[in-house]
Amino acid sequence: MASSISANRAELLAIANSVASEKMIDKSIVIEAMEEAIQKSARNRYGAENDIRAKLDPMTGDLRLWRVVEVVEEVEDYFKQVSVEQAQKLQPGAKVSDFIVDPLPPVDLGRIDAQSAKQVIFQKVRDAERERQYEEFKDRASEVITGVIKSVEFGHVIVNLGRAEGVIRRDQQIPREAVRVGERIRALILKVERNNRGPQIFLSRAHPDFMKKLFAQEVPEIYDGIIEIKAAARDPGSRAKIGVISHDSSIDPVGACVGMKGSRVQAVVQEMQGEKIDIIPWSEDTATFVVNALQPATVSRVVLDEEEGRIEVVVPDDQLSLAIGRRGQNVRLASQLTGRQIDIMTEEEASEKRQREFAERSKMFEEELDVDETLSQLLVAEGFNELEEVAYVDKQELASIEGFDEELAEELQSRALEALDRQEEGYRAQRRELGVEDALAELPHLTEQMLVALGKAGIRTLDDLADLATDELIAKKREAPRRRNTDGPPMRRPQRTEDKGGVLGEFGLNEEQGNEVIMAARAHWFEDEESDRATAVSGNEPQAAQTEEAADAESSQ
Repeated sequence: MASSISANRAELLAIANSVASEKMIDKSIVIEAMEEAIQKSARNRYGAENDIRAKLDPMTGDLRLWRVVEVVEEVEDYFKQVSVEQAQKLQPGAKVSDFIVDPLPPVDLGRIDAQSAKQVIFQKVRDAERERQYEEFKDRASEVITGVIKSVEFGHVIVNLGRAEGVIRRDQQIPREAVRVGERIRALILKVERNNRGPQIFLSRAHPDFMKKLFAQEVPEIYDGIIEIKAAARDPGSRAKIGVISHDSSIDPVGACVGMKGSRVQAVVQEMQGEKIDIIPWSEDTATFVVNALQPATVSRVVLDEEEGRIEVVVPDDQLSLAIGRRGQNVRLASQLTGRQIDIMTEEEASEKRQREFAERSKMFEEELDVDETLSQLLVAEGFNELEEVAYVDKQELASIEGFDEELAEELQSRALEALDRQEEGYRAQRRELGVEDALAELPHLTEQMLVALGKAGIRTLDDLADLATDELIAKKREAPRRRNTDGPPMRRPQRTEDKGGVLGEFGLNEEQGNEVIMAARAHWFEDEESDRATAVSGNEPQAAQTEEAADAESSQ
C-alpha cells in the first residue's frame, strides 16, 4: 500500500514538473490547478454542499483533503456546521464561531472524475500560458522579431513566434510578396492586445518603423545613436524615403547608411522585396528639407504657409514629372516625410498665380480705397494684402513708402476704416436676410462675415450653434495632395477635399476661441434651467397654501 501511495505521489509531481516545463509556466500554477481539480472531484463524491479543500505538497507530493466546518450551538446546515460537542472530537477546545478542519480520506478518482479533473487542469494551465504570453510580448511593441510562417488564412499570414503566434494582416504585408509555409520571416511587432482566446500579436512588414529597425540592425552608427533617422515614409513594395542626421560632424549620415558599394542599404532593400530607398539628409530648416525630400527633382523655389501647414514648391517645367513622380509617388512620400502638404507648380504657373493675385489685390485697393491704379499697385508691391493691414498698420510705416507722406498715410487709413465699416454693414444686411438672429452677433470672436457663413450653413439661432461641437465649428478643411496626369498636361480640376471641415474653418479661429463661442451659445440653456427650477419652487408654495386652506375648510364643515 505504501509503495502505491509513493508511486501516486511521484506521478503527481512528475506530471506537475512536466506540464510546467512544457508550457513554460510556474510549477505552483500547475499545483494549484491540480488542487482545484481534486477539490472538484471530492465535492462530487462527498456532496457539493461541503466546503472541501485540498493541499498538494510540491516537495513530497503528499495530498491532504479536509472539510471546513463552523462551530455553532444549534446546527442548521449539517454540511458546513458542527455542534460544540462534536467539534471537541475534531479539535479539543473549539468554541462557538470557530472554523475547524474535518480531515477526509483520499478519494479514488473514477473515469468521469478523472476526465473532469483533466479539463480543470488544462483550462487553468491554458489561462496561465496565455497570461505568460501576454506578459512576455506586451512591452515588445516596435521590436523586430523573426518567426516561421505557419499558415495563410484569408490573405492573413499566421507566424509561429516560438512561444506564441502573430498575424500579419493583409494591409500590413508588402504587396505582391510571395510567402510560403515553413519559411522564416521578419516583421515588426505593431501592437499586442489581450484577448479571451489569448494575446493577439499584430505584426507588420509595411510600417515605416520596420524599415527604421532594419537600418538599425545593418548600420552600427544608427544602433549606437551616432546617426538618427528623423523621418521615414514608405510606399510598401515600391519606394521609400528616410531623412537621416549625424550627431558627429565627421560622419556622413547618407554614406554610412548606404555602406561600402551599397552593401548596407542593399541588405535592407532585399528584406523589403526590392523596395527602392532614397536616403536624404535631414535639416531643421523646413524649406531645405523639402528640397532634399523631392530629390531627384530640382527645385527652384519653396514658399511656406505656416498657418495652413502647406508648402508651395516651384520647379522648372522639365522637372515637373520628376518632382511629382509616377502616380504622384514622389511628392506623396515627400509630403509624408515632411509632415506638410506639398503643392507642385511650374515656373509658368507660379508666375501666372503671382500676376493673378497681384491684379486681384490691386483692383480691391483701387475700388475700396478709391485710389488710382498706380497707388494700389504700389501698396501691393510693398506687401499689403488686406484692408485690415492698411487700416491698422503703424502710420509711420505707410508714410515711409517712397512717394508717400504722413498726410497721405492718414487719408489711406481713414478710407480703409470706412471701407471696413461698409463691408461690415453689407455683411450685417446679408446676415439678416439669411435670418440669423441678432443674439449670435453678441457672441465673442464672431464677425458679421462669420455670421453670414453660419447663416449659409443653416445655423441661424443660438440653439443651432449650441448643438455644434467645437471641431464642427472651427476645423480647417484638408485638401488632398494635388494630382496631375503625368502622361499629359497638368490637370486644372479643383482640388478634392478629404473632409468638409468646420463651418468657420476658413476664418482661423483657434480651439480656445471655438470653445468660448460654443459655451457662450449654450449659456441660455443653463439660464433656462435655473429659471424653471425657480418657477417650480415659487409655484409650489401657493399651491401648498391652497391645499392647507382647503383642508381647514373641509375639517370645519
